Amino acid sequence: MAQLDRISNRDAIAGLKAALEKGSQAAVAQLGRTDGFFGDPRVKIPLPDSLKRAETLMRRVGMGRYADELVLAMNRAAEEAVPEARQLFVDSVRKMTVQDAKGILTGGETAGTEYFRRTTRQQLHNRFLPIVKHATAKVNLTSKYNEYAEKGVALGLVKKQDADLDEYVTQKALDGLYLMVAEEEKKIRKDPVGTGTAIIRKVFGALLQ
Repeated sequence: MAQLDRISNRDAIAGLKAALEKGSQAAVAQLGRTDGFFGDPRVKIPLPDSLKRAETLMRRVGMGRYADELVLAMNRAAEEAVPEARQLFVDSVRKMTVQDAKGILTGGETAGTEYFRRTTRQQLHNRFLPIVKHATAKVNLTSKYNEYAEKGVALGLVKKQDADLDEYVTQKALDGLYLMVAEEEKKIRKDPVGTGTAIIRKVFGALLQ
């Protein structure tokens, strides 16, 4: 950490911005493609917890494919929404203050991700939701889901708020995105040399000293 004092503010901020931009874009690229969510158990969106009992019952009576269709469609909707984050992350990095940067540099292995969460979550939510709605409407998913959920509500198996599919998928897509940004940030902090960018190596290498 003492090595960091020898690096100018300007370099430290440039290194941090380069790292956050690199990490966030890698996360977006990873998730915003076919099977980005569906094929990765860390971020795959399951049916809401309160639908689990209904799912178990449906699988028991040979209706498991309905649950499978719902899960696939929810994950496809998230994959479609995530590329919207690319520019917002870039904008967020560019607006970062010296104070923000210093806090992130010394604030622990996911401090940059927490900064993104604070500065982008609400805007991303507003951008993701209409895309998710469009994606679920294409496959008539909302009515399928609502029908599925309504049966569960009637049986006392489902909480009413979990019957809002689009909001649920949007929140899960955001959770998955920030999780992957955090993974990328940890990777860069742990192995700045492997990132291949001189300024990232200089700044994050000093943090490891």
